[in-house]
Amino acid sequence: MRIIVCIKQVPGTSKVEMDPETGVLKRSGVDSKMNPYDLYALETAFRVKEQVGGSVIVVTMGPPQAQAVIKEAYMMGADEGYLVSDPKFVGSDVLATSFTLSQAIRKIGGFDLIICGKQTTDGDTAQVGPELAELLGIPHVAWVKNIYEVSNDKIIVEQDLAESYEVVEMGYPCLITIEKDIYQPRLPSYKLKLATAERAVNILTHKDLEEADDSLFGLEGSPTQVERIFPPEVKREQFLWEGAPDELVEKIVEKLHETKFV
Repeated sequence: MRIIVCIKQVPGTSKVEMDPETGVLKRSGVDSKMNPYDLYALETAFRVKEQVGGSVIVVTMGPPQAQAVIKEAYMMGADEGYLVSDPKFVGSDVLATSFTLSQAIRKIGGFDLIICGKQTTDGDTAQVGPELAELLGIPHVAWVKNIYEVSNDKIIVEQDLAESYEVVEMGYPCLITIEKDIYQPRLPSYKLKLATAERAVNILTHKDLEEADDSLFGLEGSPTQVERIFPPEVKREQFLWEGAPDELVEKIVEKLHETKFV
Protein backbone atom coordinates (compact mmCIF):
# COMPACT_ATOMS: atom_id res chain seq x y z
CA MET A 1 0.00 0.00 0.00
CA ARG A 2 1.21 3.49 -0.87
CA ILE A 3 0.31 5.95 1.87
CA ILE A 4 0.75 9.68 1.34
CA VAL A 5 0.92 11.90 4.42
CA CYS A 6 0.54 15.66 4.00
CA ILE A 7 2.68 17.54 6.52
CA LYS A 8 3.52 21.20 7.02
CA GLN A 9 6.23 23.31 8.58
CA VAL A 10 4.70 25.95 10.87
CA PRO A 11 6.22 28.77 12.92
CA GLY A 12 7.62 27.57 16.22
CA THR A 13 6.93 30.94 17.84
CA SER A 14 4.14 33.49 18.01
CA LYS A 15 6.60 36.27 17.14
CA VAL A 16 6.17 36.16 13.37
CA GLU A 17 6.29 39.16 11.05
CA MET A 18 3.61 39.73 8.40
CA ASP A 19 3.82 41.42 5.04
CA PRO A 20 1.54 44.46 5.51
CA GLU A 21 0.59 44.54 1.82
CA THR A 22 -0.24 40.86 1.21
CA GLY A 23 -1.07 39.72 4.74
CA VAL A 24 1.26 36.73 4.26
CA LEU A 25 3.44 35.38 7.05
CA LYS A 26 7.17 36.00 6.56
CA ARG A 27 8.42 32.45 7.10
CA SER A 28 12.05 32.88 6.03
CA GLY A 29 14.44 32.88 8.96
CA VAL A 30 11.71 32.08 11.50
CA ASP A 31 12.15 29.21 13.96
CA SER A 32 9.89 26.45 12.66
CA LYS A 33 8.64 23.01 13.56
CA MET A 34 6.43 20.28 12.15
CA ASN A 35 2.73 21.00 12.58
CA PRO A 36 1.81 19.11 15.78
CA TYR A 37 -1.37 17.60 14.30
CA ASP A 38 0.70 16.07 11.49
CA LEU A 39 2.62 13.98 14.01
CA TYR A 40 -0.60 12.03 14.65
CA ALA A 41 -1.15 11.62 10.91
CA LEU A 42 2.37 10.25 10.53
CA GLU A 43 1.97 7.83 13.42
CA THR A 44 -1.29 6.59 11.91
CA ALA A 45 0.46 5.99 8.58
CA PHE A 46 3.28 4.05 10.23
CA ARG A 47 0.80 1.83 12.06
CA VAL A 48 -1.18 1.15 8.89
CA LYS A 49 2.08 0.24 7.14
CA GLU A 50 2.99 -2.11 9.99
CA GLN A 51 -0.33 -3.92 9.52
CA VAL A 52 -0.58 -4.21 5.74
CA GLY A 53 2.89 -3.31 4.44
CA GLY A 54 3.79 -0.74 1.81
CA SER A 55 5.46 2.66 1.94
CA VAL A 56 4.88 6.04 3.58
CA ILE A 57 5.44 9.09 1.37
CA VAL A 58 5.38 12.57 2.91
CA VAL A 59 4.46 15.70 0.97
CA THR A 60 4.83 19.28 2.11
CA MET A 61 4.31 22.63 0.43
CA GLY A 62 6.49 25.53 1.49
CA PRO A 63 9.81 27.37 1.09
CA PRO A 64 13.11 25.48 0.69
CA GLN A 65 13.61 25.40 4.48
CA ALA A 66 10.56 23.11 4.73
CA GLN A 67 12.85 20.24 3.74
CA ALA A 68 13.59 20.05 7.46
CA VAL A 69 10.20 18.51 8.27
CA ILE A 70 10.68 15.91 5.54
CA LYS A 71 14.05 15.01 7.04
CA GLU A 72 12.35 14.75 10.41
CA ALA A 73 9.73 12.44 8.91
CA TYR A 74 12.55 10.28 7.52
CA MET A 75 13.91 9.97 11.05
CA MET A 76 10.50 8.72 12.19
CA GLY A 77 10.16 6.11 9.44
CA ALA A 78 8.94 7.77 6.22
CA ASP A 79 10.26 6.14 3.05
CA GLU A 80 10.11 9.03 0.58
CA GLY A 81 9.49 12.77 0.66
CA TYR A 82 8.43 15.56 -1.70
CA LEU A 83 8.74 19.30 -1.23
CA VAL A 84 6.34 21.34 -3.38
CA SER A 85 8.05 24.71 -3.63
CA ASP A 86 7.95 27.63 -6.05
CA PRO A 87 7.65 31.43 -5.77
CA LYS A 88 4.38 31.10 -7.72
CA PHE A 89 2.86 29.29 -4.72
CA VAL A 90 3.53 32.09 -2.22
CA GLY A 91 0.44 33.51 -0.53
CA SER A 92 -1.84 30.53 -1.23
CA ASP A 93 -5.07 30.32 0.76
CA VAL A 94 -6.65 26.96 1.58
CA LEU A 95 -8.13 26.55 -1.91
CA ALA A 96 -4.91 27.37 -3.77
CA THR A 97 -2.94 25.21 -1.32
CA SER A 98 -5.32 22.28 -1.82
CA PHE A 99 -5.19 22.69 -5.59
CA THR A 100 -1.39 22.80 -5.64
CA LEU A 101 -1.14 19.73 -3.41
CA SER A 102 -3.66 17.87 -5.58
CA GLN A 103 -1.52 18.60 -8.63
CA ALA A 104 1.61 17.43 -6.83
CA ILE A 105 -0.06 14.21 -5.67
CA ARG A 106 -1.31 13.52 -9.20
CA LYS A 107 2.30 13.94 -10.34
CA ILE A 108 3.55 11.51 -7.67
CA GLY A 109 0.73 9.08 -8.53
CA GLY A 110 -0.08 5.58 -7.43
CA PHE A 111 -1.46 6.28 -3.96
CA ASP A 112 -3.99 4.24 -2.00
CA LEU A 113 -4.50 6.26 1.17
CA ILE A 114 -3.89 9.94 1.96
CA ILE A 115 -3.64 10.95 5.62
CA CYS A 116 -3.69 14.55 6.86
CA GLY A 117 -3.60 16.09 10.30
CA LYS A 118 -6.89 17.64 11.39
CA GLN A 119 -5.61 21.18 10.91
CA THR A 120 -2.51 23.35 11.17
CA THR A 121 -1.59 25.60 14.07
CA ASP A 122 -0.88 28.59 11.81
CA GLY A 123 -4.15 28.51 9.87
CA ASP A 124 -6.58 26.41 11.97
CA THR A 125 -9.04 26.10 9.07
CA ALA A 126 -9.21 22.26 8.94
CA GLN A 127 -10.21 22.66 5.27
CA VAL A 128 -7.21 21.51 3.24
CA GLY A 129 -7.75 17.77 3.78
CA PRO A 130 -11.41 17.69 2.63
CA GLU A 131 -10.74 20.14 -0.23
CA LEU A 132 -7.81 18.00 -1.39
CA ALA A 133 -10.06 14.92 -1.48
CA GLU A 134 -12.69 16.79 -3.51
CA LEU A 135 -10.11 18.00 -6.01
CA LEU A 136 -8.75 14.47 -6.40
CA GLY A 137 -12.28 13.05 -6.70
CA ILE A 138 -11.88 10.53 -3.88
CA PRO A 139 -14.00 9.81 -0.78
CA HIS A 140 -12.86 11.18 2.54
CA VAL A 141 -13.64 11.18 6.25
CA ALA A 142 -12.56 14.04 8.51
CA TRP A 143 -11.97 14.02 12.28
CA VAL A 144 -10.99 10.36 12.49
CA LYS A 145 -10.45 9.38 16.14
CA ASN A 146 -10.09 5.62 15.75
CA ILE A 147 -9.26 3.03 13.12
CA TYR A 148 -11.22 -0.17 13.58
CA GLU A 149 -9.88 -2.16 10.65
CA VAL A 150 -7.45 -1.74 7.79
CA SER A 151 -6.79 -4.22 5.00
CA ASN A 152 -5.50 -4.17 1.45
CA ASP A 153 -8.90 -3.24 0.02
CA LYS A 154 -10.71 -1.14 2.66
CA ILE A 155 -10.43 0.89 5.86
CA ILE A 156 -13.01 1.23 8.63
CA VAL A 157 -12.74 4.35 10.80
CA GLU A 158 -14.60 6.15 13.57
CA GLN A 159 -15.46 9.79 12.86
CA ASP A 160 -15.79 12.21 15.76
CA LEU A 161 -18.93 14.34 15.34
CA ALA A 162 -18.64 16.15 18.69
CA GLU A 163 -21.89 14.92 20.25
CA SER A 164 -21.91 11.59 18.43
CA TYR A 165 -19.72 9.40 16.26
CA GLU A 166 -20.07 7.54 12.99
CA VAL A 167 -18.33 4.40 11.76
CA VAL A 168 -17.43 4.61 8.07
CA GLU A 169 -16.06 1.99 5.69
CA MET A 170 -14.22 3.16 2.56
CA GLY A 171 -12.41 1.49 -0.28
CA TYR A 172 -9.21 2.89 -1.76
CA PRO A 173 -8.16 5.42 -2.86
CA CYS A 174 -9.46 7.63 -0.07
CA LEU A 175 -8.40 10.35 2.37
CA ILE A 176 -8.74 10.72 6.14
CA THR A 177 -7.88 13.56 8.50
CA ILE A 178 -6.72 12.58 11.96
CA GLU A 179 -7.71 13.91 15.37
CA LYS A 180 -4.95 14.38 17.91
CA ASP A 181 -4.36 11.65 20.50
CA ILE A 182 -5.47 8.85 18.18
CA TYR A 183 -2.03 7.38 18.91
CA GLN A 184 1.06 8.52 20.76
CA PRO A 185 3.44 9.85 18.05
CA ARG A 186 6.85 8.24 18.03
CA LEU A 187 10.03 10.25 18.45
CA PRO A 188 12.65 10.65 15.70
CA SER A 189 15.18 7.83 15.81
CA TYR A 190 18.90 8.52 15.96
CA LYS A 191 19.48 5.23 14.14
CA LEU A 192 17.15 6.36 11.33
CA LYS A 193 18.79 9.78 11.32
CA LEU A 194 22.10 8.13 10.44
CA ALA A 195 20.50 5.72 7.97
CA THR A 196 18.62 8.48 6.09
CA ALA A 197 21.24 11.23 6.28
CA GLU A 198 21.93 10.99 2.55
CA ARG A 199 18.34 10.35 1.47
CA ALA A 200 17.26 12.99 -1.02
CA VAL A 201 14.19 15.17 -0.82
CA ASN A 202 12.34 15.28 -4.13
CA ILE A 203 11.50 18.83 -5.26
CA LEU A 204 8.40 19.65 -7.32
CA THR A 205 8.06 23.14 -8.79
CA HIS A 206 5.35 24.82 -10.84
CA LYS A 207 6.82 23.57 -14.10
CA ASP A 208 6.59 19.96 -12.88
CA LEU A 209 2.82 20.14 -12.46
CA GLU A 210 0.32 19.32 -15.18
CA GLU A 211 -1.72 22.51 -14.73
CA ALA A 212 0.19 25.49 -16.15
CA ASP A 213 -2.39 28.24 -15.55
CA ASP A 214 -0.70 30.69 -13.17
CA SER A 215 -4.06 32.14 -12.10
CA LEU A 216 -4.82 28.97 -10.12
CA PHE A 217 -1.81 29.24 -7.83
CA GLY A 218 -0.57 31.53 -5.06
CA LEU A 219 -2.24 34.85 -4.30
CA GLU A 220 -3.84 35.04 -7.74
CA GLY A 221 -5.52 31.68 -7.24
CA SER A 222 -6.72 32.53 -3.73
CA PRO A 223 -10.33 33.75 -3.54
CA THR A 224 -9.88 34.38 0.19
CA GLN A 225 -8.24 37.75 0.62
CA VAL A 226 -6.95 38.96 3.98
CA GLU A 227 -8.17 42.48 4.69
CA ARG A 228 -5.84 43.03 7.64
CA ILE A 229 -3.49 40.85 9.63
CA PHE A 230 -1.34 41.80 12.58
CA PRO A 231 0.40 40.17 15.53
CA PRO A 232 -1.39 40.44 18.88
CA GLU A 233 -0.23 43.28 21.08
CA VAL A 234 1.50 42.15 24.23
CA LYS A 235 0.67 44.38 27.18
CA ARG A 236 2.08 43.36 30.51
CA GLU A 237 2.52 45.37 33.67
CA GLN A 238 4.05 44.20 36.89
CA PHE A 239 3.47 45.70 40.31
CA LEU A 240 5.41 44.99 43.49
CA TRP A 241 3.71 46.06 46.68
CA GLU A 242 4.89 45.74 50.22
CA GLY A 243 2.91 46.10 53.39
CA ALA A 244 0.59 44.40 55.79
CA PRO A 245 -1.92 41.85 54.45
CA ASP A 246 -4.88 44.23 54.84
CA GLU A 247 -3.04 46.98 52.96
CA LEU A 248 -2.07 44.58 50.15
CA VAL A 249 -5.65 43.34 49.79
CA GLU A 250 -6.87 46.93 49.53
CA LYS A 251 -4.29 47.72 46.84
CA ILE A 252 -5.18 44.62 44.83
CA VAL A 253 -8.92 45.37 44.96
CA GLU A 254 -8.26 48.98 43.99
CA LYS A 255 -6.14 47.89 40.99
CA LEU A 256 -8.79 45.37 39.87
CA HIS A 257 -11.42 48.11 39.91
CA GLU A 258 -9.08 50.50 38.11
CA THR A 259 -8.47 48.00 35.30
CA LYS A 260 -12.20 47.09 35.24
CA PHE A 261 -11.61 43.41 36.04
CA VAL A 262 -14.28 43.69 38.73
